[in-house]
Amino acid sequence: MGESVRTLAYGAWPSPIDAALAAAHDGRPDDVGFVGDEVWWTAPRPTEGGRRTLVRRHPDGTEEPVLPPPWNVRSRVIEYGGRPWAAVTTDAGPLVVFVNFADQRLYAFRPGGGEPRPLTPVSRVGGGLRWVEPQVRPERGEVWCVLEEFTGDGPTDVRRLPVAVPLDGSAADDRDRLRELTGARHRFVTGPRVSPDGRRAAWLAWDHPRMPWDGTELIVADIATDGTFRDARTAAGGPEESVTQVDWAPDGALLYASDRTGWWNLYRDGSPLCPRDEEFGGPLWKLGQRWFAPLDSGLIAVLHGRGAAVLGILDPETGEVVDAAGPWTEFAPALAALGERVAGVGAGPHSGYEVVELDARTGRARVIGSPHEDVVDPAYYPRPEIRTFTGPDGRDIHAHLYPPHHPGCCAPEGTLPPYVIWAHGGPTTRSPLVLDLEIAYFTSRGIGVAEVNYGGSSGHGREYRNRLREQWGVVDVEDCAAVALALAEEGTADRRRLAVRGGSAGGWTSAASLATTDVYACGTVIYPILDLTGWGRGETHDFESQYLESLIGPYAEVPGRYAERSPAEHADRVTAPFLLLQGLDDVICPPVQCERFLARMAGRGVPHAYLTFEGEGHGFRRAETMVRALEAELSLYAQVFGLDPQGIPTLELTR
Repeated sequence: MGESVRTLAYGAWPSPIDAALAAAHDGRPDDVGFVGDEVWWTAPRPTEGGRRTLVRRHPDGTEEPVLPPPWNVRSRVIEYGGRPWAAVTTDAGPLVVFVNFADQRLYAFRPGGGEPRPLTPVSRVGGGLRWVEPQVRPERGEVWCVLEEFTGDGPTDVRRLPVAVPLDGSAADDRDRLRELTGARHRFVTGPRVSPDGRRAAWLAWDHPRMPWDGTELIVADIATDGTFRDARTAAGGPEESVTQVDWAPDGALLYASDRTGWWNLYRDGSPLCPRDEEFGGPLWKLGQRWFAPLDSGLIAVLHGRGAAVLGILDPETGEVVDAAGPWTEFAPALAALGERVAGVGAGPHSGYEVVELDARTGRARVIGSPHEDVVDPAYYPRPEIRTFTGPDGRDIHAHLYPPHHPGCCAPEGTLPPYVIWAHGGPTTRSPLVLDLEIAYFTSRGIGVAEVNYGGSSGHGREYRNRLREQWGVVDVEDCAAVALALAEEGTADRRRLAVRGGSAGGWTSAASLATTDVYACGTVIYPILDLTGWGRGETHDFESQYLESLIGPYAEVPGRYAERSPAEHADRVTAPFLLLQGLDDVICPPVQCERFLARMAGRGVPHAYLTFEGEGHGFRRAETMVRALEAELSLYAQVFGLDPQGIPTLELTR
């Protein structure tokens, strides 16, 4: 207090937010559920090899990890996974069933009762047997869940269907003891939700080339006395209607979120409950995501909004929604309910994700787990702005702006800051407006960040999502460039010091931007897609293997478009320095994509660096990886923009 503000160049501001601090707080709680009266969830452990553990909150408010290292509670079904655990209370205490990441087997475990025991066998065929969305059904002595079974060595040699696993462990070494609940009618299925009377099951299904946000079918079937599903019929959905979640009301009515009007809204037995131009759902990237949860009273806990997802309580009789009071402006699709209690994972612009409980009777919401802690003075946090820019053809482009901010530093008068345009992955997802220490790592040093929710992003209705149909590599690139140039034109950013960065689909947008525009002085490209022809012809996993049919166009009809838009085919156009970051265990965007691109860059004299990481897949999870990646990225900007960050190892750029 009382210290004078120092005048230092952008990029030279000293910051207490170092890469290790940002890495230690990466990730968020997820997969929330009630076990008896307790709330449990999964939580990241970046400093423990990037594993996820299971955490329980005791009645006295204390938190305890349920599983020690090296147990890693995470599914690989559709590679992005989904809900990996379930539990029920018994006279002997909680009985937990979970998926272990290392071998993808389903395990049963009683806390304090010895080591977890396997319930499912190992298969040596392809990717083996994988499990997601377990539901413990003690009355049948089974766990019902989705099985992903590889039938060959190829990434698309796979079938998925609901299966019953014996709780007694008799299937641990015997595939024949697994009971298939219905035939594999569809390529993709979610876990069945059982009606309150136990007589019906409902789930979602879809087939190639559709993605779940394009079109899904809501399937309802009768549950026979032997536990199999009979007389399956389609209750909603279709090729151009995305049903993203299904559940049952306490009185047996069918609840689901559908975008049949252009927005994901809630329906009860086919009738709209709260018709609004808002989203009450989102893209189903992980199986078991929950945007709504029915309560015993008949009310429904919902996530809703435009470009955000806030928690509220919907009265289906009146269509009114009362939002939870509190600082949380964004909730993850991980709702759980017990009676009138609702648990979720919320965050805001000035706080990270934490486990929140809402009492629907009183409207009181409070933090009950993984509470946000200000590990540094919050004066160093960025102060975001919600902006809407104008792009080509006058279209709106939604973005979050994070200007440089430091409580004790300012830049010399008349200078403008460098800015990095962040392109999110997906591409059918969005950047939430929440506190992210990776962003603060840059802004507290004097580098601005702009997160662009380009056309194709979710959160703004189906029409906005559909802007990217057959336009990937065009609309996303144009929208990011439009935001960057607008910031320069309005005097917010230095036109000569603009960068672009992104991972996965955002890595594609970053690389495509470097290859097709002259907007950026450099770029950071993280586990990217670079060669559409290779990626779409067998170099990725089954879930997204035909995603390009909608993003680019049917390969059989427009093969030239795949080459035309691929950065790997136009490496000669890349003249700006760049950093490539790649996990060597990535099966979604494999290293061969980077290697092919770099081979075509060889001898061109463009400064660049390529860092690879053993044991990392699609999305970095280990603290040491994230530290190296962040420091390398900052060093790239320092060298290209002429910055002087303190204490950062110099990234060696080759030509």
